[in-house]
Amino acid sequence: MKPSILAAVLALAALPAAAVHAQGADPGVAQIQALDAVLLDTMKAAKSLGADGRARKMTPAVQQAYDLPTMTRFAVGPKWAAMSPADQAALIQAFTRMTAANYANNFDSYSGERFVVDPAVETRGPDKLVRAHILSSGKPVDLTYRMRQATDGRWKIIDVYYNGSISELTTRRSDFSASVNSGGAPALLKKIQALTDKLLSG
Repeated sequence: MKPSILAAVLALAALPAAAVHAQGADPGVAQIQALDAVLLDTMKAAKSLGADGRARKMTPAVQQAYDLPTMTRFAVGPKWAAMSPADQAALIQAFTRMTAANYANNFDSYSGERFVVDPAVETRGPDKLVRAHILSSGKPVDLTYRMRQATDGRWKIIDVYYNGSISELTTRRSDFSASVNSGGAPALLKKIQALTDKLLSG
């Protein structure tokens, strides 16, 4: 696992190796557990899968766990509303690919890491905060998932906080603002695609 864990956000994102969904577990906790079960399997097969294979394996889990349309809209900012439906769809697809690529790039090996999800969930208005920890031989990494109930009734991730304070979405919005302001959706799409290609080639 590479040290630049924040990029994996997406981020994102903590479960024991033989994770089992506890009966009656909070739906937000269960969602994170399902995501991380796939992540753990991907890490264990990292070398044989390669970067592209890891990204492909993570993509369905990312789509299941994250509210990618909401996250993309927030990352783009106010100019999202003026973009065409086709541009919006292209950006959501690119953001999804980038999120999976982040996992593929940052979780590129397995060295006995242990992932733990806190069963105690904090409710803040319409959102749930689910806290998780990545335990390894180094300093533990703390992640907080902000989750909201999507239109399909599932609780999905809309942001990830690194060590309790750094918002993945706020960071993305800052990174994307120059492209959005200078060239709108086409410029941002080009930027996201370039970032993704770099992640998968690293």
